[in-house]
Amino acid sequence: MAATASPTAATAVLRPSLAASQPTRRSALPLLPPRFGSPSFSTPLKFSLESRRSSLLQTRASSSEESSAADASELFTDLKEKWDALENKSTVILYGGGAIVAVWLSSILVGAINSVPLLPKVLELVGLGYTGWFVYRYLLFKSSRKELADDIEALKKKIAGTE
Repeated sequence: MAATASPTAATAVLRPSLAASQPTRRSALPLLPPRFGSPSFSTPLKFSLESRRSSLLQTRASSSEESSAADASELFTDLKEKWDALENKSTVILYGGGAIVAVWLSSILVGAINSVPLLPKVLELVGLGYTGWFVYRYLLFKSSRKELADDIEALKKKIAGTE
């Protein structure tokens, strides 16, 4: 007789709290589990999960706090020494401010280009085409890889001023 019991009766036996709070449904869709923020989730379990998580975070923070404090003080002393060694500080400030303004303007430009409906997809195709050409031209064959390596070395020497 237990083998002929309906599926809703089995559900009522397995989950009495859900069967009592919800009306009997005749749907093929399964019931969703309760959300963690719902009142049916037990508060002692929620409290224990939060306390365990916070103790893990405290443990991690206390174990790395000493090394990060030493690294930060070392970083600040190095920066202070390099700043004091500079002769023309106004030029460094001007270049830094210019770099910040350039990044800000480029983000505005990229946002404007991105707002044009078809242009981002066209630029993506251009980038994909250029990547394919670069792979074919410089990376596919051994002789062209050697040519690329020679070009990079020549550029390094030109930038370093050893050429």
